Amino acid sequence: MEEDQAEMKKLETLLFGSLYNPATFDDGSANLFHVNRSAVTLTHTPDYDDDDINQSEGVRKGEAAWEDEEEREISINIASVNRLRKLRREEKESSISGSEYIARLRAHHAKLNPGTAWARLDSLNDGDDDILRTNEDLVVESGGNKLCSGLLEYTQLDNANVNDPSTTPINSVHFHQNAQLLLTASDKRLKFFHIDGKRNAKIQSIFLEDYPIHKASFLPNGSQVIVSGRRNYFQCFDLEKANFDRIGPLVGREEKSLESFEVSQDSNTIAFVGNGGYILLVSSKTKELTGTLKMNGSVRSLAFSEDGKKLLSSGGDGEVYVWDLRTMKCLYKGVDEGSTCGTSLCMKGELFASGTERGIVNVYKTSEFVGGKRKPVKTVENLTSQIGFMKFNHDAQILAIGSAMKENSVRLVHVPSLTVFSNWPPMGRSVRSPRCLDFSPGGGFMAMGNSVGEVLLYQLKHYKNA
Repeated sequence: MEEDQAEMKKLETLLFGSLYNPATFDDGSANLFHVNRSAVTLTHTPDYDDDDINQSEGVRKGEAAWEDEEEREISINIASVNRLRKLRREEKESSISGSEYIARLRAHHAKLNPGTAWARLDSLNDGDDDILRTNEDLVVESGGNKLCSGLLEYTQLDNANVNDPSTTPINSVHFHQNAQLLLTASDKRLKFFHIDGKRNAKIQSIFLEDYPIHKASFLPNGSQVIVSGRRNYFQCFDLEKANFDRIGPLVGREEKSLESFEVSQDSNTIAFVGNGGYILLVSSKTKELTGTLKMNGSVRSLAFSEDGKKLLSSGGDGEVYVWDLRTMKCLYKGVDEGSTCGTSLCMKGELFASGTERGIVNVYKTSEFVGGKRKPVKTVENLTSQIGFMKFNHDAQILAIGSAMKENSVRLVHVPSLTVFSNWPPMGRSVRSPRCLDFSPGGGFMAMGNSVGEVLLYQLKHYKNA
């Protein structure tokens, strides 16, 4: 018992005492992840031997022992072979020389094996450092930023909640800003896990009596968790004090449910879906109602801009509203193409995505939409049932879309090309009915809750940081 308490205290100190130290897949990363061997692993690595690139004795460090003229003349098509497409720097790139091919293989190996000595900048002299910095793909920090379309490199790890699986559907998953703490919500239980991809230790499980949780989310600043359900009040969990506060009913409002909400990225505002087309704006500091917005139709979904100054809303009238929260006025509203009812929204940078009850997802440029151009830049029609959730990852190169209405009804969209990754979800392996999804702050982890109480965990190989 004392050992268990000591371990728990250690984990709590690690997580709650170090909230601003994001995890990285750094040296020693080979031991960081414990792979679920029963899962499908789709990581393609080139067929070459490390011995082929070892430096010969007597050759100055960083200098080639000899150069093969034939390497320069050989042309290799890296677009026609699936496992070589990841070596492309541009989407349309097809053929490269043999010497360039070898250089990119080495860079790719360095990316997947950051502990390899010859790939580290600190193992190179100054001249080599300058040379490598001129080629974005030869250095892990500079290369690898551009995610290629087609196949997604990932590994499925042990479930995030493997140490305390749920017996009821998972309604929420959300990473803390430190990328090590993950919350899950199902039925009346809120749980916290330390995510390292290996042990995924449970930190705490909290039972909320007579409060089935519909959604739970960290404030972006990491200080609190907002918890909602089909009640006329919501709950706030303070991470430092480890206690709950019951908030509501909101003064002047008669909503019987405050189950759906979104939090602004500046952590200042919580927007709740209200009755009769009303959007309720609540201060995250005082937990008091600060204002309301009114749509013509019912409200079904909300999304904040990254600066917290704008809010998108959609719902029963098939239109998307763009609100200015500084003036509390509607900047623009327009019909979401092909939609009769909006069910999900998400926004990142200049883009926003709108999901509908028919499974269609439209991707728009916000400036063009507000300017009157209602034609989406892309319509994704891979799903056929009501869109229940959508999420951009941190650099907006991946958009996750999902529906809880059907099994395996989830897709990952490569945003730069606006095409769907063809190898996810994995063929031959059911992810059941997906209900929620989140990316870790650095993009290295992706967690997805499903209808059977699992929180599936994936490592996305393109990203170095959790």
